[in-house]
Amino acid sequence: MASNTSPKNEPVRTGPVRPRSAASLIVVRKAAGMAQVLLGRRVSRHRFLPNVFVFPGGRLDADDHLTDPVRPLPASTLQAMRHADAATAQALAVAAVRETFEETGLAFGELQGERFRPDLGGLGYFARAITPSTSPIRFHARFFILDSEEATGTLAGSGELAELDWYPLDRALQLPLADVTEFILGEVRDRHVAGVNDGRTAFFGYHGGKPRIRRE
Repeated sequence: MASNTSPKNEPVRTGPVRPRSAASLIVVRKAAGMAQVLLGRRVSRHRFLPNVFVFPGGRLDADDHLTDPVRPLPASTLQAMRHADAATAQALAVAAVRETFEETGLAFGELQGERFRPDLGGLGYFARAITPSTSPIRFHARFFILDSEEATGTLAGSGELAELDWYPLDRALQLPLADVTEFILGEVRDRHVAGVNDGRTAFFGYHGGKPRIRRE
């Protein structure tokens, strides 16, 4: 069910586009003894990956560097993020939690009037991925993981993601997915749920147009 993360019907460029920093949040919950993940389908108007299911998330904004979180990232999460300095790592985590709140209504943090302050204290770092160099829209995405029990609010889409819901892992893997999302779901099944974990995180990239995975 997976498709390549390179958008279709885009003009050919003479050189690779520089990837923009982005972050996603893998929210996991247990229901009836079964692990479920929060996914939604990107609507057809999106230029990047329309009509496929993704984790909530989005690009890093300048304001994410200025946000004062309720709790900072744990030291273990900062240590795992070897490809980002501490300030950038925390800003990426803020982006993941902020985008999740904006897209799903679930708040991992505190609402102070109209201001939302993310709580990063429960976030783990899970993986990163870079869009193919041939793609006209490129992201360097970091994936964080968090348990749904820390959320407040009611699940309600903003219009960014359709069919927003909790999906059992086996069902999720049958949905229309980008190749990187399919890989991350497999990692959640094997490393987070089953506990087959050597302490390293995964990098999902491309070489010669083909997916390439390594452990970091």
